[in-house]
Amino acid sequence: MARPPRRSLQPPIKSGPRYDNFIQSPKVRVIDETGENIGVLNTRDAIERAAEVGLNLVEVSPNADPPVCKFLDVGKHRYEAQKKANLARKTQKTQDIKEVKMRPNIDTHDYDVKMRNVVKFIENGDKVKCTLRFRGREMAHQQLGMDLLNRVRDDVEEIAKVESFPRLEGRQMLMVLAPK
Repeated sequence: MARPPRRSLQPPIKSGPRYDNFIQSPKVRVIDETGENIGVLNTRDAIERAAEVGLNLVEVSPNADPPVCKFLDVGKHRYEAQKKANLARKTQKTQDIKEVKMRPNIDTHDYDVKMRNVVKFIENGDKVKCTLRFRGREMAHQQLGMDLLNRVRDDVEEIAKVESFPRLEGRQMLMVLAPK
């Protein structure tokens, strides 16, 4: 009968900074709870000093030589780091690409409605992809499509810049606008 494999005596590594007995360096530079530099100490002595104050020894700069450790409450430190990460995630703005489809022989009122949407999308910080679709014999009049996309570009030049100039892909002409 086979024996189960041996497990290591060290507990699994948790995410976040190393603290107390997880610190692997024999000597560390220590900063106390008030922010004062105590100096370089043996790791065991530093852990004992932190325990006397009722805090943990937390590795804040592991790549330094010797690593820099601070007297902190690990739970509080993790909570604040998580809170800061959530706030950063919440405040970041993702930029979407909105698409506006047109035809080369679009009527003026329809064009105005499409342009209101383009302006609204750009003011919200999104990119706009203007797609012009040609059908049948309209392919023979590609200059009409180019003129229409140039008109779109001129109408929004104060709030948007052309990221991708008009180009023909099959039966579609595409142009991408981005907020300035």
